[in-house]
Amino acid sequence: MRSLLCSAFTVIAVIMSVYGGEKNMPTGLNGKNVLIIIAAERFQDEEFAQPYNLLTRLGAAVKLACSRKGTAKGVFGRQVTPDILISECKADDFDAIVFIGGAGASEYFSNSDAHALARDAVSRDKVLGAICIAPVILANAGVLKGKKATVFPSEQDQLAGQGARFIRQNVVVDGKIVTAAGSQAALEFAETLARLIQ
Repeated sequence: MRSLLCSAFTVIAVIMSVYGGEKNMPTGLNGKNVLIIIAAERFQDEEFAQPYNLLTRLGAAVKLACSRKGTAKGVFGRQVTPDILISECKADDFDAIVFIGGAGASEYFSNSDAHALARDAVSRDKVLGAICIAPVILANAGVLKGKKATVFPSEQDQLAGQGARFIRQNVVVDGKIVTAAGSQAALEFAETLARLIQ
C-alpha cells in the first residue's frame, strides 16, 4: 500500500512539474493575432507544435507563414499547410511574430522579407520570437544589436558577430524579444510568448 501511494505521488509530482508552469499562464488570448513562420522543409516539429498548440488553446488566432505555398514538412514528418506567404505578411496585422527553428530555418538567414518583417515588428513594438537556429534570422535583420539573446549552440558566434549579447540559457527575454535555444526549451518558449503577448 505504501509503495502504491509513493507511486501515485510520484506520478502527481511529474504531472505538476510538466504542467505546473501553466498556473501563471494568461487565462485567454482572445483577440490576439499571432504569426508563426516555418521553413518549407525541415522545420522542427516540436518547436512548432508547442507554441502553436498553447497559443491556440489560449484563444489566439494563429496564422502560419512560409516561403512557398503547399505543404510544409517537418524534420520528423509533421506536415502543415501555411495560410500565407511570408512576402505577404505585415507586422502591423499581428500582436506577435514567431520564427520556428530546425535546419530548414536557414532559408531565412538572408531572406529580405523575413528581415523586413522582424525589423517592422520591433519598430511597432510587437512581440518577436525565435527558437533554435532561428535567432540568427533576427541577428541578420539587425534587431539583436546590444540585446540579450540565446540560440542553438552551433550558431552562437553568428549572434555575437551581429552585436547580440549571447546568454547560455534555454530562454532569454530582452524587452519584447524572446529567443530560445532549441526543442528542449519549446514549452518554456511557448509559455513565455503567451505571457508577453498578453
